Amino acid sequence: MDSSAALNIFREHLKKYVVFNEAEWILFSQHLTLSKLKKRHYFAEHGKVCDKVGFIVKGAVRYFHVKDGEEITGYFSFENEYLSSYKSYLTGRPSLTYIQALEDAKLVTFTKKDMDQMLANPMLAYKMERFGRLIAEDYLICYEDRITAFITQSPEERYLELLNTGKEILRRIPQHYVANYLGITPVSLSRIRKRILETVR
Repeated sequence: MDSSAALNIFREHLKKYVVFNEAEWILFSQHLTLSKLKKRHYFAEHGKVCDKVGFIVKGAVRYFHVKDGEEITGYFSFENEYLSSYKSYLTGRPSLTYIQALEDAKLVTFTKKDMDQMLANPMLAYKMERFGRLIAEDYLICYEDRITAFITQSPEERYLELLNTGKEILRRIPQHYVANYLGITPVSLSRIRKRILETVR
């Protein structure tokens, strides 16, 4: 996939939030960087400032924390989704999260400095303000959904929810990461899958 195709994918997806005319797009695209993130490499790391937001043109990433030497998977992102250690991006403080590529990924990114410059540009300010707000709203909705699921649903219910809405996770993510994401062991996940298969037979 060449650079122009990647930017066109990003521009098309942006229409969900804002629509740029040609002059605005030319200005905006000057602040964008196309990059590759190799499998197992990090977009964000605990203890380091994450000063950018990325859009996934191709690939998949995993968000996780490390506690007592154990990795705790919090989220996955795929094509046409944004990624960032958002608190670090907004505050300039070191990230508490790791974001790691599970596949070779192609990204469109912009930095906090780029965003601040665009917000200060009269031609882009209004649309960038709207874009930033809507991205933040999406992030909060995902976060609240995740917290609510852990409080109100059993691991089996969370897995059934994945079957209904998260087919990409189940198809592309190793099972031990899926189990970790659900807050259970791989053995428990195998039992849940077996029970569900027996139910539908």
